[in-house]
Amino acid sequence: MKLKKRNRSFFVGKNKKIKIYEKAHILLEDDEQIVLLDENNEYDVVKKNWGFYSTPSINDRLKKNNFRTFLVINSFNKIYIMIVNEKKIQLFKSYLKKEKNKILLELTNGYRKKLL
Repeated sequence: MKLKKRNRSFFVGKNKKIKIYEKAHILLEDDEQIVLLDENNEYDVVKKNWGFYSTPSINDRLKKNNFRTFLVINSFNKIYIMIVNEKKIQLFKSYLKKEKNKILLELTNGYRKKLL
């Protein structure tokens, strides 16, 4: 693994009003993992020889840790996977409305479509 610290910021979002702070670039070798942390949870990313495991299991570990997983489309037709803390669903809903994003599918319980 190679870690390069970064200290840059840039604006994103529909009206370019959300400021993102980039803190590091991490180069992983095959079968290396990094763990991202917040106050209460952890989130793994694993580099494989074919690509990345970019999330823990959606319908098991994320769910047990009170996360819901959504496939979301923005107003520019870009599609994202968003992992949302169950306790912060209202903040997520506000974000979706403000940014004019729409949920295509909730993946938390498999392929069943379940909107908020």
